[in-house]
Amino acid sequence: MERKIKLITLNAHITCKICSGYFIDATTVTECLHTFCKSCLVKHLEEKKTCPTCKNVIHQSHPLQYISFDRTMQDIVYKLVPNLQGNEMRREREFYKARNMPCPKDLPQNHDVDDNDKANEAHAESDYHRQDEQVNVCLECITNNFEHLKRRFIRCSSQATITHLKKFVAKKVLNGTEKYREIDILCNDELLGKDHTLKFVYVTRWRFRDPPLRLQYRPKVDI
Repeated sequence: MERKIKLITLNAHITCKICSGYFIDATTVTECLHTFCKSCLVKHLEEKKTCPTCKNVIHQSHPLQYISFDRTMQDIVYKLVPNLQGNEMRREREFYKARNMPCPKDLPQNHDVDDNDKANEAHAESDYHRQDEQVNVCLECITNNFEHLKRRFIRCSSQATITHLKKFVAKKVLNGTEKYREIDILCNDELLGKDHTLKFVYVTRWRFRDPPLRLQYRPKVDI
């Protein structure tokens, strides 16, 4: 059964605490996962190094390295708020036009590639999340029952889940992704849930440690 929800009931979750407007270029602080408009957050960090919501220090010297574009949140906002995306695009074009500058989003992209190259590039970006925030991971074997990975260090999207890593390990050491259920992955000796994203694991288990995020794998243990 469908149930209508008034937009005002969601405003607290989709508005920027700095400007009180709907998120534009939603950007999230990776340390505490609070989200703001990109321009609002960048201006704030020019003077302060703390999160505007929780006041936690993001980073003493390079806070801009600890924020990332939140594509999922921005897509949600554009779908919930009527005409927001179109109106924002119009204002952006007017801004550049008033300064006799081309709008970056209207510039043609690489005319030297053919249609197949463009299709392949679009396919790669959509399938492999190359524009996502990236996480460096070290996968270590903690059992004699599995082979050690030849390449323990990988770099992947922060939106990848523990299940994705299980399938990766299964393909490499068990010769088949369908065997991923036979694998456990841990962090700091704690078993990780299959739906945990790497961003969630990093923030909750590896927040104050140096990269890479170190994870361990072993045969599944039935509890």
